[in-house]
Amino acid sequence: MSLAEVEAVACAAHAGQTDKAGRPYTEHLRAVAEGVRTRGGGDELIAAGWLHDAVEDEALSAEWLAAADLDPRTKDVVLAVTKREGEPPEAYARRILATPGARLVKAADLAHNADPDRLAVLDEATRTRLERKYSAMRQHLGLTPHD
Repeated sequence: MSLAEVEAVACAAHAGQTDKAGRPYTEHLRAVAEGVRTRGGGDELIAAGWLHDAVEDEALSAEWLAAADLDPRTKDVVLAVTKREGEPPEAYARRILATPGARLVKAADLAHNADPDRLAVLDEATRTRLERKYSAMRQHLGLTPHD
């Protein structure tokens, strides 16, 4: 699949979905894909940026991903960044670190999730909880707030 096709599939799969601030979820996908690009990721990782939440959010199935005409690295990264129910953050981070390219995609995801402007519209309790969660994951992955 071309990047344009991946973008179209991701946007269609997440159509109507919103983030915690009520913004269209596709804005987050676009920001993550762009964050991957600006961090030096190639097309296979940019595609993973577009699809990084698709399986986790059940917007697309793992079966769809397995059958999709995507680079195997894209598929590996999407599965690596897909959280599993009940999985401890440390185990999640280990899987990301063990998968080439996954740390870069997760860094772009965390950077957008932790964007102060994005968090500012949330209530204080939610904002504080998410800031702690994102900070802890950055630590597990060896990322600084600027990565």
